Amino acid sequence: MPLQYSPYDFDVHADPYPYYARLRAQAPVFRNEADDFWALSRHADVLAALRDSDRFSSANGLRMEPAFWGPQAEQFFSFVAMDPPKHTRLRGLVVRAFTQHRVQALEPRLRTIAKELLAPLIERGEFDLIAEFAGPYPTEVISELVGVPESDRAKLRELGAQIMYTEEESTDLRPEAVQAIGALVGYYTELTIERARDRRDDLLSALLDAADGDDRLTPEEIVGVLILLVGAGIETTMLTLGNIWHAGAEHPDQRRAALGGRIDDWIAESMRYDPATQSQLRTATTEFELHGVTVPAGARMLLLTGAANRDPEVFDDPDGFDLDRDTGAALIFGSGRHHCLGSNLGLLELRVALQEIASTVADYEIDDERAARIHSSNNRGFAHLPTSVTRR
Repeated sequence: MPLQYSPYDFDVHADPYPYYARLRAQAPVFRNEADDFWALSRHADVLAALRDSDRFSSANGLRMEPAFWGPQAEQFFSFVAMDPPKHTRLRGLVVRAFTQHRVQALEPRLRTIAKELLAPLIERGEFDLIAEFAGPYPTEVISELVGVPESDRAKLRELGAQIMYTEEESTDLRPEAVQAIGALVGYYTELTIERARDRRDDLLSALLDAADGDDRLTPEEIVGVLILLVGAGIETTMLTLGNIWHAGAEHPDQRRAALGGRIDDWIAESMRYDPATQSQLRTATTEFELHGVTVPAGARMLLLTGAANRDPEVFDDPDGFDLDRDTGAALIFGSGRHHCLGSNLGLLELRVALQEIASTVADYEIDDERAARIHSSNNRGFAHLPTSVTRR
């Protein structure tokens, strides 16, 4: 059978890892002419490309769909879809507002949010982990961080749900999602104007006050950062929680150890084993040769971090799930200039959520027949995970 790989293929969405194994072994520089991209799958090559922002540009964005790919990408992805010096300036200003102190100060509130969402679900004993917890939880967290009034959060949850992928759809951006993005831009624009008049102790106020000498973020730049948080701060956390939950369900011995207190190991190994973000997209700025293959300047480069995380050259028994594994080399939050700015918040959200679950849940199982995956060109996870729990 000829080697084929496309991030739009629903068979790939179901299980990409056999495809990745063939790519690493047979075509470490793979060309897909129909979808017009080149893919790197070996850990060493992906890591080198992530760290070389001069030869692998982010300026055209992170996804290949026409709505997202191109110079307009920064409207969706803010500084993540920029190269220096624009990236350096914008990220530097955001860092001044999005501090480690601000993130850590959220922990008590995160626990309250998690407890309130979980209590009726655990009492019931059966629930959809994604729809009833993994989606609402990070939405509340980001709203709390940004400073969204509680009276507006239901509206934002609804808009966020319209943007998220559903299992029935293709990978194309749906009209409802486009409208929801527009509505979010409008909402955050109004909130930014309001906060400019009345500062609070929240991220939005901090973004308004962030300065490097006389340089400040424009209102449009601030709204762009807030839109980025919808995807990076809500969707990725939702999908990651689901993937962690599913990995535990597949591996009973590891699951019991995880629920017994090994939460951090559970998170780290799950994110290596089945990451929510499967790839990063770049543009080759110059022609280069790798493994005997010449890649032209301007090529769209799909950096398959999901494949790199199972490279046998780096990880022993890479397709196994082992809480004792050293995951230090895993490419979970990227590397180099574009290392995920929100990694500390994401890990805190995951840790708090799973600690709160483990405090009341002794064991659980998933109804695989009713579980449903999303369809996305770069993300992997679930739209529904029907779960039944055994209480402690």
